[in-house]
Amino acid sequence: MGTIDTQLPGFSRRRMLQGLAAVAGSAAGLARAAPAGLTIRLSHVVAEDTPKGLAANRFQALVDARSGGRIAVVVYPDARLYGDHDEMQALQLGAVEMLAPSLSKFGRIGFPEFELFDLPYLFPDVANVRRITQGALGQRMLDRLGRQRLVGLGFMDNGFKHMSANRPLLEPAHFEGLRMRIQASRVIAAQMRALGARPVTLAFSETRRALAAGVVDGTENPVSNFWTQGMHEVQTDLSLTQHAYLGYAFVANQRFWESMSAPDRTLVSEALREALYFGNQIADTQNDKALTALREAGGTRIDVPAPAQIALMRKAVEPVHTGLARRIGTAWLDDARKAIDGG
Repeated sequence: MGTIDTQLPGFSRRRMLQGLAAVAGSAAGLARAAPAGLTIRLSHVVAEDTPKGLAANRFQALVDARSGGRIAVVVYPDARLYGDHDEMQALQLGAVEMLAPSLSKFGRIGFPEFELFDLPYLFPDVANVRRITQGALGQRMLDRLGRQRLVGLGFMDNGFKHMSANRPLLEPAHFEGLRMRIQASRVIAAQMRALGARPVTLAFSETRRALAAGVVDGTENPVSNFWTQGMHEVQTDLSLTQHAYLGYAFVANQRFWESMSAPDRTLVSEALREALYFGNQIADTQNDKALTALREAGGTRIDVPAPAQIALMRKAVEPVHTGLARRIGTAWLDDARKAIDGG
């Protein structure tokens, strides 16, 4: 079973983005040259009341306060400026200064090692994830982004994903024949196929509508995304599988970053570091709040897999790990597992 991809033809998007980048670049250049200050457009695809949305707003406030209003961070949430299919290209072309994409998106632009974060059942908990993202391996991954004219500034958590559909999804047999929305990731597509489902690549902003229309049958998300996007209104069951991690990297356009003065880069970097710390601290809290809200709202069954069902899921997705190791080499996965084990 292949992955359905609803993306528009790449050449048309690229031409459109190049045009927008030319206009935006001229405007941004004038803004940087003007004594009034500097504007940083930060685009992301989730709601403001999510860990990433709240961290982006905290970053905006910190930069404004510390620069005395001279540096303005303009945040565009909910894919209002760019969405899943075009945000990375927009950043590379200079049509936006900063992004906070999910780690899956880096695989599509030449960094498949980032897909190790998508592996099902690799990480026992967020503390193990942070042994990579806050350690030497994570920094090595960010540093490599310079090959695509990007500056990796830091990682952020959104917690673990759970499965949703109009029936419980607690073991592989429950997935048979379902069309499951995924973000573009070869690992996540392989995961869904290993479970017996048909992966359908859709932009995050299109997911709720596709679920409501029956274009797809289910999806995977942290609870905060499931709640803030109103997916509980179009899905009867949320299964707490906690099968895989979802995280982000805040990145900047390299040319823009290098055009800033050293003091401004320091100011922005320090503000972002504090905002990411804040976002990581509230990630679990926001997911817990969303789960409480779901239970209070009613209408969505919260299903919990038994240990034997989790074991079946783990067994089914073992080939996904093997497949990624063949694609990126065993060294990346060996280093990740050493980091997780505290080595």
